[in-house]
Amino acid sequence: MEKKWSEWLEQIRSHSKFPNKNQLLLIFLCGLLLLVIVWPVSDSREDTDPGVPEAGLSGGEKAPGGGGEQADSGAQGGHTTSMEAYEEYLERRLSSALEYVEGVGRAEVVITLKSSGQRVVEKDQSSSSQSSSEEDQNGGTRETQNRSSDKTSVYTQGSDGSQTPYISKEMTPEIE
Repeated sequence: MEKKWSEWLEQIRSHSKFPNKNQLLLIFLCGLLLLVIVWPVSDSREDTDPGVPEAGLSGGEKAPGGGGEQADSGAQGGHTTSMEAYEEYLERRLSSALEYVEGVGRAEVVITLKSSGQRVVEKDQSSSSQSSSEEDQNGGTRETQNRSSDKTSVYTQGSDGSQTPYISKEMTPEIE
């Protein structure tokens, strides 16, 4: 087999045999395929807007999680632009879906959000209870119950040492 390749390469060098059109096309397509495979691609998670939900999730929760206390995410700065981006995303998606319906044609959709989304912060909860019962000399009883509970937020620590609350669930905004 090696002898065959060396003979073929020698014929190409001496210009006595040149690859035909099909062979040249095959070589070109193989080179193009290798170029596409090696071409760097950006991570799709970096390109998406944080206000726009990921493709597999629809209008509800972004991430599953346990119990916790709800915190309004509208308190963060720059949140209105992500809300507007989310509105535009929903409008484009609904408009394109309506245009596939027979007889609709071009559709323009306006969506208004009722509220900003909510983020649920994970909480550690500890509770204790204590009860005691006492009898006095006259036969009377006194019962005492003491209950206490404590909730603290769970924090994640970044590589730079900063702490941020752990978000266990993120709810998308409601649509009016």
